[in-house]
Amino acid sequence: LHAYVCTNCYLVQLDEYVAPDQIFSDYDYFSSYSDSWVEHARKYVEMMTQRRSLDSSSLVMEIASNDGYLLQHFVNKNIPVLGIEPAANVAQAAIDKGIRTTVRFFGKESASAIKEEFGQPDLLLGNNVLAHVPNINDFISGMKVLLKPDGVLTMEFPHLLRLIEENQFDTIYHEHFSY
Repeated sequence: LHAYVCTNCYLVQLDEYVAPDQIFSDYDYFSSYSDSWVEHARKYVEMMTQRRSLDSSSLVMEIASNDGYLLQHFVNKNIPVLGIEPAANVAQAAIDKGIRTTVRFFGKESASAIKEEFGQPDLLLGNNVLAHVPNINDFISGMKVLLKPDGVLTMEFPHLLRLIEENQFDTIYHEHFSY
């Protein structure tokens, strides 16, 4: 497995990868399995609820929402949510928890459909999703289409320099397209 650096934009990319539809047709990772990750999500929800004064008239959407590990905390506060998750088996776990979830890959076209069907979010978020995206430009364009004009976007993703400094090379694998 080789990682290459683009000399124009410095994006680090893999030369080999597995197609997303193969990865997410029956995804093995459920975020709720990590108690520390669920607690991190709970703290994030507390912070964003206060900072943005989110309430029952707000709408929160998470791209790559997995099994609802984060959105469940908004639901517990009676804040409407929508999970956007490409893996049907993982999305079903969220749906079973009562978390409204749509099963689809995210990009500009799907963002337009989501906007039409569900509206625009006050808060749009994604955690550890960018590395899984084969077409970053389409993905970012989708966020621009979907987000409410006065809405807020938050993204959480690994920092490559920290990955290298802390020898976290086990996080470089075929599911990821870039770093």
